Amino acid sequence: MKILFACGGTAGHINPAIAVANYMRENDPDTKVLFAGNPNGMEARIVPNAGYDFEPIKVLGIQRRLSMRNIKNNVKALWYLMNSSSRAKEIIEGFKPDIVIGTGGYVSGPVVRKAALLGYKTIAMESNAFPGMTTKLLAKHVDKILLDVEESKKFLPEGKEYVVTGNPVRQEIFSADRKEAREFYNVGDRICILSFGGSLGAQRLNEAVSDLMAWHLAEKDFVHIHGSGSYYGPSYYFDMLKEKGIDAHEHDNLIIREYINDMPRCLAAADLVISRCGAITLAELKAAGRASVLIPSPNVAENHQYHNAMVLQSHGAGVVIEEKDLTGELLCKTVKEITENPERLKELSENAKALAVTDANERIRKEIISLYER
Repeated sequence: MKILFACGGTAGHINPAIAVANYMRENDPDTKVLFAGNPNGMEARIVPNAGYDFEPIKVLGIQRRLSMRNIKNNVKALWYLMNSSSRAKEIIEGFKPDIVIGTGGYVSGPVVRKAALLGYKTIAMESNAFPGMTTKLLAKHVDKILLDVEESKKFLPEGKEYVVTGNPVRQEIFSADRKEAREFYNVGDRICILSFGGSLGAQRLNEAVSDLMAWHLAEKDFVHIHGSGSYYGPSYYFDMLKEKGIDAHEHDNLIIREYINDMPRCLAAADLVISRCGAITLAELKAAGRASVLIPSPNVAENHQYHNAMVLQSHGAGVVIEEKDLTGELLCKTVKEITENPERLKELSENAKALAVTDANERIRKEIISLYER
């Protein structure tokens, strides 16, 4: 089987495609895979590093907010759009895939749509609870739409073939050993908090978490692992804590990094997670069965992180604090209420685990094969 993936823009669009590609190859080593994406996007680095061939196609999104910078962007975006159809056709007919799969990002649109118009079998994968604009535009063209959660259907047109498969999750999340992880971080019987705002970081979340650290250093013996993000540089978060009278280097229960590169181990060690609400992050929280305080980013397309988070809250699997309401005081109060009530902490964890789709990769593989065999 030959599969063409179109994805880009964020890791949340790229990593699911790589996870599916890996799983397809594990089950059938003869599977041939090609990726299409923006030459200047992170996919141009991530995909080749994962061992897959990559074809560039330039696509930009239209910015709705008017500014001189956005007007220039939109002129360039329209120029790329005019040329994207011919470039998409060139990629598709050069590879001759059996199936074309779009996992999100602006680049998915022209590639998957062109494939459908040329008569190729097509799938759109939507990782967010609130479908992105690309998925909405492709819904009427593709053969199948694969969803993370049932709630997504109400935002999409009726009469299409929708299948809830869940989001693909790294196998390491399932296999990480909690006892080993807690020994590694010297947690013992203490509560372990894991917090992060993504690879770049999130200023408001970082500020609130610094207040939380000040509180629990004074009142609780928690172990706290925090990913501050790379945007401001390595010393930024330590300086923020110093302004609160905290020298993080003097507290071995504060583990602060720019980027968390051992997430499976950190999730295994944690009792409570404080995070943004990207679809793959939440899939991993569910897979690990972790209670969470969720702070959706307001700076994402169509506020999709809020919709992702509300799915967990509505199932009693997380507590949502919108960024406009976020303060250090509120975060401390929320964490205190959860951690001082063992039954509440257990309930959140168990409800998160109940939402996990542990066989998402296999479900997706079956849908790909069933379409291939039609």
